[in-house]
Amino acid sequence: MLHLIPLATLLLLSHATATPLTDPQPLPLIIWHGLGDNYAADGLHEVGDLAIKTNPGTFVYYVRCHDDPGTDSRATFIGNLTEQLAQVCEDIASHEILSTAPALNALGFSQGGQFLRGYIERCNHPPVKNLVTFGSQHNGIAKYQVCGDDDWVCRSWISLLKGHTWSDFVQSHVVPSQYFRATNFSTGDPTPEYLAHSNFLADINNERARKNTTYAANMAALDRFIMYVFANDTTVIPKESGWFAQTNISSGEVVELRDRPIYQQDWIGLKELDEKGGLVFETTSGGHMTFEDDVLEHVFKTYFAPTTTAHWKGAGADVQELMEL
Repeated sequence: MLHLIPLATLLLLSHATATPLTDPQPLPLIIWHGLGDNYAADGLHEVGDLAIKTNPGTFVYYVRCHDDPGTDSRATFIGNLTEQLAQVCEDIASHEILSTAPALNALGFSQGGQFLRGYIERCNHPPVKNLVTFGSQHNGIAKYQVCGDDDWVCRSWISLLKGHTWSDFVQSHVVPSQYFRATNFSTGDPTPEYLAHSNFLADINNERARKNTTYAANMAALDRFIMYVFANDTTVIPKESGWFAQTNISSGEVVELRDRPIYQQDWIGLKELDEKGGLVFETTSGGHMTFEDDVLEHVFKTYFAPTTTAHWKGAGADVQELMEL
């Protein structure tokens, strides 16, 4: 019986055969966009193109919750994060190209950053070597995003969120509510409602009494975890969430990650990762999601370039082009 081999597989095999063992290619790069964006957006693909230009041979995959860009954009606001993340894990593990790689690099913008961390903690197949996040909400948000005056859809949902954040309906349907984190203003401790009802953040931050040791092991296994905070970010409240810091919204007091139980008791492996030099805190100027190409070029050159210990024979440019058709 004749077995037909998919064209993408043939290209992958032929390129791997032609690539010298002394010329390793960069690991595939997966990129997860932020709230209101979609995987097919021109700006996101410009980032991917820059990654390929900086490290030729990079295979870029744009994470999506739906193949229709409009539906993918709506899924950034409406949906159950647990279900969305499970689907993304399945998509990546079964992807014709990604599944052949020994590891991946990952780049997350805004909420896409903590979602990629969720991928690492909950599934991580293939495993991520280096994770870079920009303006992400790793310690959650204390206030919801301000909507535009004419954005009545956003305003109506935010109105619902403010009064019903911990309802089962909201926690299973409205994405930003699932990384909202409520704390006691005087002690900084998370509230009982948050610990009991948070559908996403309380779990991936291992804040509940019962800890998931796999989460910590997967994060500690990273080569590097680089967290960028935007110096003038007024969209993410508090902006220090991007470094896992705890900020008292009333007083402005900031408790840095290394002074918090999540680090000191190593709930998700950040202390172990830090002790081997893999935890990196970065700042970039500007407001939320505002940066120049040179910042991204630095990331691609410093953290995503191929090395002798983390490389791939590569899928090649032909496969990259094929998968975008």
